[in-house]
Amino acid sequence: MALNQANLAQLPANVAVPAYARETLVASIVHIGVGGFFRAHQAVYLDDLLALPGNEQWGYCGVGLLPTDAAMRDAMRAQDGLYAVVERSAAGDSARIIGSVGEYLYAPDEPQAVLEKLADPGTRIVALTITEGGYYVNQGTGEFDADHADIVHELAHPDAPRCSFGYLAAALALRHRRGLAPFTIMSCDNLQNNGDVTRKMLLAFVALRDGELARWLATHGSFPNSMVDRITPATTDEHRALLRDSFGIVDAWPVVCEPFRQWVIEDEFPQGRPAWEKVGAQMTRDVLPYEKMKLRLLNASHQALCYIGMQLGYTFAHEAMLDPGIRLLVRRMMDDEVTPLLDSVEGIDLERYKATLIERFSNPAVRDQLARIGTEGSARIPKFVLPSVREALARGSAIKLLAFTVACWFRYLEGHDEQGREMPLNDPYAARLRALALQGGSDAAPLLSLRELFGDLCDTPAFTQAVGEALASLYGLGARAALEQSVA
Repeated sequence: MALNQANLAQLPANVAVPAYARETLVASIVHIGVGGFFRAHQAVYLDDLLALPGNEQWGYCGVGLLPTDAAMRDAMRAQDGLYAVVERSAAGDSARIIGSVGEYLYAPDEPQAVLEKLADPGTRIVALTITEGGYYVNQGTGEFDADHADIVHELAHPDAPRCSFGYLAAALALRHRRGLAPFTIMSCDNLQNNGDVTRKMLLAFVALRDGELARWLATHGSFPNSMVDRITPATTDEHRALLRDSFGIVDAWPVVCEPFRQWVIEDEFPQGRPAWEKVGAQMTRDVLPYEKMKLRLLNASHQALCYIGMQLGYTFAHEAMLDPGIRLLVRRMMDDEVTPLLDSVEGIDLERYKATLIERFSNPAVRDQLARIGTEGSARIPKFVLPSVREALARGSAIKLLAFTVACWFRYLEGHDEQGREMPLNDPYAARLRALALQGGSDAAPLLSLRELFGDLCDTPAFTQAVGEALASLYGLGARAALEQSVA
């Protein structure tokens, strides 16, 4: 059965559907970047909240900025904003229909409608899942990358925005002129201090465009930090078939995920917010310990397993985790090189947390693609792996496995595994990275010269030597022998 509002009552009884009146929702939160993670995480929390009475003032308007978002637009509009979330575990599959996204705007076709929605007095929060690379950070310096092609375009055409920062700045300018307060801007991407990073980068961009606007935003804007967690593979035709065959629902864009989810949010919302704490989110005054724990353990471990996993011919995370060498790499990197750098986190047993991560990575039902995990390594390696490298070097502690992870990324950038099979490269710097990887081969020097990624680590012999030796072993011994050597 096709999924839409009219058919909700006819869906199978084992599929939960929204019990609230969707037509009464006010789309007071705009979410930019309506991908699988948002739909499996933030939209699910709000769907849970809407099931409780008295929350109709909160709903989502989704916004797609990229040409590739046209397919999402078509799916969401045809299905009245409804979609299925399938939670998969060894215990079985469960499905529910999410109804918290009431509107969807596709910016390439309707830029003015997007700007007016952002500038509307009723818009109180603008949330972002624009990937780690979407904040225009020079990874080497930590400063704003004003030379990025997107930013050059936005500054030249301030009234014809294309990227998230361009739309935010243009909409904030409209609100400023109309005497409205700025909306709260909440990053939900995997960045440590994601709200602080968003504030710093957006203010730097706005200052280049309009100094008065930047001062107004700096004074009145709010950028709460948050930590988000749920493993969500990219939607495939296999997932569509699963929903159709197991639950009798035809959904153009379902989302599949693990049962686990976590959301920790800094409580700084001057324009108001949903009562997320009623449905399992944790509101706090300090997100940093939770962020650091998650990024350094979960996200860095994902980087460790995905690049070596692809080189050994695996497709999915659970397949890689069945490999004793990869499993040992992940566990030892967490235990020996990352955990000593972490502070205690209130309410968290780190040993149990790490054991849970191993279980989650190993979940065969989720079928999380290694290629998805390895997307945008130029943003993820600097954010998830290199902070531990820097801190470990400052303490004089080990970085062998962290350096091996970087070397595995370098080897992956060459483009083919040892059997000659192509390893897909999805990265904004793909052409440059591939060229340097091919130029260097077993010599890490060309890639290690990327100061915008490695910064002062380019001049740190303890790091460059460790990465260089690991890369040489990957080329000289092969991936299997190099892995065994790294964990010996």
